[in-house]
Amino acid sequence: MESAGSAFKQSIHLLLTRRFGTFWFASLLSNIGTWAQQVAQPWLLLSLGASPFLLGLDAFALGGPVLVLMLVGGVLADRADRRRVIAWCQSIQLLCPILLVVLLLNGAVQPWMVIVLSLVVGITDALSMPSFQTIVSSLVDKSQLPRGIALNATQFNLSRILGPSLAGVLMASVGAVGAFAVSAASYVPFIAVALWILPSAAAVAQRPADAASTGLFVGARGVLREPALRSAVLTVLVGSLLCSPLITFCPVLVKQVFNADISHFGLTMSAFGAGGLLGALGLLTIDPRRDRRPMGAWLAMGYALVVVLSAVNLWAWGLPVLFVLGGVCMTAGNASANAFLQAATPAAMRGQAISLFMLAMRGGMAVGSLLTGVTVGWFGVQRALLLNGLLALVALWVLRRAWLRAVVVPAAAAR
Repeated sequence: MESAGSAFKQSIHLLLTRRFGTFWFASLLSNIGTWAQQVAQPWLLLSLGASPFLLGLDAFALGGPVLVLMLVGGVLADRADRRRVIAWCQSIQLLCPILLVVLLLNGAVQPWMVIVLSLVVGITDALSMPSFQTIVSSLVDKSQLPRGIALNATQFNLSRILGPSLAGVLMASVGAVGAFAVSAASYVPFIAVALWILPSAAAVAQRPADAASTGLFVGARGVLREPALRSAVLTVLVGSLLCSPLITFCPVLVKQVFNADISHFGLTMSAFGAGGLLGALGLLTIDPRRDRRPMGAWLAMGYALVVVLSAVNLWAWGLPVLFVLGGVCMTAGNASANAFLQAATPAAMRGQAISLFMLAMRGGMAVGSLLTGVTVGWFGVQRALLLNGLLALVALWVLRRAWLRAVVVPAAAAR
């Protein structure tokens, strides 16, 4: 087994390679813009008089399409020209923040318009996300896949620090229009890099015929048949369904419970990103051959505990501290489950395996946000989150036992 220092050096060497390094940096810029918008948008909705339910509905519009389209996106990732899928979907998404900028400058923006545009982004995300997620596996050897996924998580969480911080500055100076303008500009470098780095349509056409072509969702069915892989997906699903609403309703906590402003909200969201970055960096020190299941299971339970503590916390400055811990647990836990799934799935079906992972993560977040929006209206934000956290702890404890006891069959999805 590698030492922590050696594993970290190997990870940095991977980052310095031309293709992976360029992809990493372009993704960082893109995600900075995305997180700037993710902070500005719920605050804008609250400023427009939207209720907590509409906040949950907006999150559902952004993530809900994965429930019906993510598996289709997985098939596209396995069979279609990934360059075209990503380029077209990202270009459509680019138009959404541009339209919001125009609406804001003309004073014509309404909550329903924001929600409709979130739905457009959600649909294109569901169709293109599996193709995006397979980029890492196309750039690195299978033995380096856990490192590639962990490095990808570092840029995502670094953007989660920089994006909200940038949004806070822009919101305080030029208003929400600045955050949406940055979001629009951030799409351009990623689209260009994706077109350069992904294989051409001709290369896609030359993929060998295999089990992936024998049925539309054969890869997804293969994953769900295997107890170890199924438990990984369910662990991510429960965490997203019951714990991710903590992020969605963070502005409600900040504004209604602690009577704080956008600066405190931006700080809290950045704290979550800082925790995620720490979690991702920690993964870089772990030997890629190590079994990721125990770590993934315990970290998922740690995230549920953070939700419980955030719900009962009465100290405004305690919220960013808890969000650091939540970022560590969520990022490292999901990345561990993702690495486990991809390593145990044949390359020809990896797109569908990733689509299941994204369906569990993004779909769970969407449904959880919508349902929690209802319970927030009934019980208040603190009690609703407390209920979520307690239910998650129980469910994840049961899943942990099943996941660790399951026998791993690496080629299961090929059957």
